[in-house]
Amino acid sequence: MRMVVWRALLLLALLAVAALAIPVAAEEKNVIVIGLTKSSGKYERESTEQLRGILLWAKWVNETGGIKVGDKTYYVRIVYYDDQSKKDLVQQLYEKLITQDKVDFLFSPYSSGLSMAAVPIAEKYGVPIVVVGAASDKIFTDLKPKCAFQIYTPASKYLTSSLDLVKKYMPNAKVYILYEDTTFAATVAEAAKAYAEKIGLEVVGYESYPRDVKDFTAALERVRASGATVLIGGGHYRDGLLLAKQIRELGLDEQLKFVSLLVAVDLPSFYKDMGEAANGFAGPSQWEPKVKYTPELAKKLGIKWIGPTVDEFVKMYREAYGTDPGYHAAGGFAAGLFLQAAIEAAGSIDRMAVCNAAKKLDILTFFGRLAVDPETGLQVAHEMVVVQWQNGAKEVIWPESAATAKPITLKGEPLAPAKEQVKEQTTSVATETPATRAKTTPSTTTAEAATGTDMTIIIIGVIVAIIVLGFLAWYIRARE
Repeated sequence: MRMVVWRALLLLALLAVAALAIPVAAEEKNVIVIGLTKSSGKYERESTEQLRGILLWAKWVNETGGIKVGDKTYYVRIVYYDDQSKKDLVQQLYEKLITQDKVDFLFSPYSSGLSMAAVPIAEKYGVPIVVVGAASDKIFTDLKPKCAFQIYTPASKYLTSSLDLVKKYMPNAKVYILYEDTTFAATVAEAAKAYAEKIGLEVVGYESYPRDVKDFTAALERVRASGATVLIGGGHYRDGLLLAKQIRELGLDEQLKFVSLLVAVDLPSFYKDMGEAANGFAGPSQWEPKVKYTPELAKKLGIKWIGPTVDEFVKMYREAYGTDPGYHAAGGFAAGLFLQAAIEAAGSIDRMAVCNAAKKLDILTFFGRLAVDPETGLQVAHEMVVVQWQNGAKEVIWPESAATAKPITLKGEPLAPAKEQVKEQTTSVATETPATRAKTTPSTTTAEAATGTDMTIIIIGVIVAIIVLGFLAWYIRARE
């Protein structure tokens, strides 16, 4: 008799757990799987920030009710692998994400070069891909993808704001363009040279350096000999950091009054690695928390607002990672918001429906305004600012309508404006949204942003099972 009772109660406990697990299985069917790669090696710093932003978006979506599609609610799962900053591995892994992991949509890897390798794979299988952390125009003008959508302001516009600032404050400047030999940096440099000459600035030097550069001494001596007073260029974090350090070490900070470098200057780690020597270095930024876009602005513009505010995003990021977010993290989150908006606008998770909806989007987020050219996929609405380290803080110095400080020289002296002024360009403001931290180990190559709902249901099931078994034990003792 006792054995029969035990078996009966055990069966009840298992049924209780199974019943509670049914919603989990049902919700698993309403999961949107999104794939991408992150990078160890050359692009590790920037790639990690971008991934954090994407994972934060996934967590935010899942914790705030998921993505609404008709009468269904979808949750988000992120799957990613390490591409080791290698193009051939990117192609292999994106094939795997599509054919084996069966992802619904894709985010690009960080960098224009790696994205140039990923986009053709997405196109081959007809999977929409949101291109983030990759600004090169050539991804779109050369590859001509049908369902790829850019988040960043295109590379051809990266340094135009810096040159506008130079034209206003140093109209007689001698400009030297020194850039990394990569797809992204070369596109930026070519456009910057043409723009500088167009607005009447003298370009006294234009040269590239290898992507694995170890020493800038020879190049910087050529900069010195040219008489340049402004240096613009760079490429990514490692080379930009080395270039900035050697400008100080070689004493070129006396001759060069203004330096604007790609990528490196905007990352919070730049000041950690440079210390006070970082002060005075400037660079273009896709997003800054001090420039705030708001839901109220969206109403004035007559477009949709989606996502958290700037302050919410910054708070979430700090709580998750213990540091302030840079524009790579913000861009990752914004890429998620763009895809979310496209899915909601499509009212479906059908790939072509989402692709067509993405081409028509015009939204405002904490990252800024986002809309793409429906023919090319190039970003057409997002605007950039110029930042500069001053007294250990990153300040916005251009455009003047968004500036939080006046520009200074590398020696910390005010950069006095010239009498001849050029018309200033205006820029929008960014807002932040909350996000969450993904816990991974060095050996982890895939990750999921699991829904809080699933975990809650599982925990409740375990508790019910324990209660049932406890009742069983009490019942048997009472019978004895």
